[in-house]
Parts: sequence; C-alpha cells; structure tokens
Amino acid sequence: MLKHSNGLTNMLDSNIKQQLDTYLKNIINPIEITVSTNGTAKAEELLDLARDITSLNEKITLSVDESPTGRAPLMAIGPQGEETRVKFAGIPMGHEFTSLVLALLQAGGHPAKESKETIEQAKSLTNKLDFEIYISLTCQNCPEVVQALNLLAVLNPNVTTTMIDGALFQDEVNERNIMAVPSVYLNGELFGQGRMSLDEILNKVDTGASDKQAAALSEKAPYDVLVVGGGPAGASAAIYSARKGIRTGVIADRFGGQVADTMAIENFISVKETEGPKLVSNLEQHVLDYDVDLMKTQKAVRLEKKELIEVELENGAVLKSKSVILATGARWREMNVPGEQEYKGKGVAYCPHCDGPLFKGKKTAVIGGGNSGIEAAIDLAGIVEHVTVLEFGDQLRADDVLVKKAESLANVTIIKEAMTTEVIGDGQRVIGLKYTDRKSNESHLVDVAGIFVQIGLVPNSEFLKETLELTDRGEIVIDGRGQTSIPGVFAAGDVTTQAYKQIIISMGAGATAALGAFDHLIRS
Repeated sequence: MLKHSNGLTNMLDSNIKQQLDTYLKNIINPIEITVSTNGTAKAEELLDLARDITSLNEKITLSVDESPTGRAPLMAIGPQGEETRVKFAGIPMGHEFTSLVLALLQAGGHPAKESKETIEQAKSLTNKLDFEIYISLTCQNCPEVVQALNLLAVLNPNVTTTMIDGALFQDEVNERNIMAVPSVYLNGELFGQGRMSLDEILNKVDTGASDKQAAALSEKAPYDVLVVGGGPAGASAAIYSARKGIRTGVIADRFGGQVADTMAIENFISVKETEGPKLVSNLEQHVLDYDVDLMKTQKAVRLEKKELIEVELENGAVLKSKSVILATGARWREMNVPGEQEYKGKGVAYCPHCDGPLFKGKKTAVIGGGNSGIEAAIDLAGIVEHVTVLEFGDQLRADDVLVKKAESLANVTIIKEAMTTEVIGDGQRVIGLKYTDRKSNESHLVDVAGIFVQIGLVPNSEFLKETLELTDRGEIVIDGRGQTSIPGVFAAGDVTTQAYKQIIISMGAGATAALGAFDHLIRS
C-alpha cells in the first residue's frame, strides 16, 4: 500500500505523510489512538508516530497512558467511545506499516474488501477470542496474519488482537520459546504458526464451517475448466480460460503459493522490482476482474475421470468439470533426518527473511548451496553471529556473484560434501546439528541455534499417485500443450516436468494449459 523508510527522523517523512494523508481521508467515523508508554526511547518513537498520524486528520484523537498495567510501548486503535480491540505492541513500521494504515481505516468505518460471506462468518462468532501475534518487522508473511486478525477484531466485538514485535519483547519470546514468526496465540495457547488468511483462521475457530462449506461447494454446477492451484500458473490458466467465455473455477489451498513467501522478485519481465505478497495481491485482483469462481482455502485430495472429471476436496465436497488444469505447485523440500519434525518452528526454519531476526547474535546453519541457500547465508550474516553453509555436493550451485559475496563475509563458513544426518535439540529448541563428511566419512557436530533448510522443491502431487503419469520425483508428465496422461486433464507450473521453476515460466505454462484445455473442449 505505502512505501516506507526505516531511518525516519520525525517517524514519518513528508512524502509518507502525504501518502498517508490521502488514505486517511477515507475515514468515515471518529477514531481514537491510545499509546501506552514506559519512558523508553521506543515508547517515545511510538508516541511520535501517533502524533504524526493524529496531525493529519481531525477525526483522529490521541490519548496517552503513562502508567500502563500491561505491555508498553503499545498503540491501541478503535472507534471513539468504544473499547479498543486492535493493538500494536511495538512500532508498526517495516512490513507492518500497511497493517497500521488498514487498522486506522477499518476502525474508522472504511469497508473491508473481503467477500460478503467471509464478513458475515466473522461477525457471527460468539466465543471470546483474544489473539496475540508475534512478528518480526522484516517478515513478509506476518502482515497477512496481522491484517486478518485486526479485521476480525474490528468486525466482531468478541475478538481482540495484539501484534507483538518479538525483537522488542524478547522476554515473552524466550518465555514462550518462540523461534518462528508469525506465531499466533489464542486465549493464551498456541493457535498456529506461519502464513494464514482470514478464511483459514475462521475455518479453525468456527466449528461446523467445514461441513457448511462442503455442502455449498458440492451444489455448484459443473465447470468447463476447473483450475486446481492458485499460484502464477493457476492464475494465468484461470485468466486465459475466463477470457474464452467459458465457465471457470479455481480451487486454491493458499492463493499465491510459494510466491507469497518470496521476498524480492527482480526477474519478472517489465517489472523492475517487486515483492511476493504484492505480486500475489495483483494476481488475485486480476483473476477476480474476470468471471472466475475463486474458492480459497480448499485442498484437492482426489481426481477421477468419469462422465465428467471429479475433484474431491479435503472437506468432502466434490466438484465436477469438463476439463481440469492441475497447477498445485511445489513446497520446500525437507531434510528428512531425525529431529527435523520435532524441532520445526523451534529452530528448524525454511524462511530466513521471516525467522532470521529471531536468531540475532546466535550461530546458525544453512542447508543447501544453491542460489536460495547462499542468498539466505548472505542475509543472515548481517543479523546472526555466524553462518555455516552445508552443501551436499563438491561444488556450490549458486551463481558466481553470490558465491563470491558469501566467501567474502568473515562470519560465513562454507562446508562442501557435507551430508546432514541429525538435528540436535534439548527438548525445547535446536542446539546443534550433525553432519557426515562424505570424503572421510567422519561425523561432526556443529553448535547452532537455528537451521535454515534451502534444498529445493517437492511437487504437490501426492494425491495424484495411481491416477495419472508421474515421474519418479513426483512431477506430472505433460506434453507441449500441457496435456497429461488423462484426456481433458492438463497441468502447468512447478508440479510438472516443465523445465526451470520460474514465475514467468509458470505463467506461460498456465496460459498454454488453458489454451490446450479450450482446444480439447471445442474438439470433444
């Protein structure tokens, strides 16, 4: 939404103030900001931010609590005269600045962009729900969760939500043993970790929601093209199909897929630079500009060719279509060694941008010497005490420019021909890892607090085994038109045998599959 800078003297410079002033004109009803201070420099920064905001719009008032009984520094936002239900413990800058702006607008009566069904479901919750979201300001996944829960609190008086900057509240992070962000607590108990949409959150807290959704989905009329997956390939396939004027549906477990977890994108032709979440937002809006039935938070578990092609969802619903395009993408490959699952989210991580700040001043390891692994090492080197890179092969697979940069860093050690064999923990968190030197066959122990796994991708095709032709790596075998081994079933993107797993290639493959599916429909 807004571009922000991090080295601000008056918290908000003139350019940001001008942008913010434009957005705040959308406030309809008076709102109040309450800042809880504790005399620290960070509390003064937060108070300066609040003063900058209130100076821009007469509908915003400010009150200060200099003797808080709870967290401080903290900013609470709500409609004037009501108990505040949206709170920011810390300074919501960095990636969370947009979360702050949206909270101001929504508290002031500006309508949310969520669907009517989602809003009604949010309003219907009757249980008391107190959410706490631990974040880092460098995490690109955190804002989606913060914004979803903030909106839920705005819509429903039974809900409160507090964003907590883990770097500022280290005592809480240590006490709760938080080693991955976002970490969400509900009524004092861990609710979930990682990226979550409002629909996903509602499905977890609203008992009976899954059955109601399944019944509604099963009643839908058959599609001409049903796209399974909402990443770049799926979005492209949906747009190309809808442009042909045929009935098009999309089911997506998580719209955007891997792209939503990507920090910097600098090779998307005609766009010099962007970030994953922004690209995902643009993709979704583009899809919705057409007559596409988008069904989010839905996961396919079975595909069967009958008179029509049937796709069964995890909740039991069955959708029917004349043709199907599979674009389920891929996920991070795991090490599959003892201790990995036990310490996932407790030191074993897959997103250095998100979780890196939680290991400030500590020793870490990166598993994998490809571009993603070496980029992770370079990023972490500016935060942590030391980074050890373990590469299975005898050569790094990353681009030369990245390798030279990593090798120039004093706190980065690169070990080749190293096979990770075990994650070591103390029952609460990671304390080390074991690897075997593939030359000497000797075993070594490395003391680390965090392990970042960057060893490639696994196709999301498990539900298709015994259904259509897959490679031994699980990739869907396709021809030049995206056709699979089942007539009328096409596939595109990272889940297929398509060479090179790139956003722009997946988009082209999605278009190819859509055109292939349309050609199949008109011929059959």
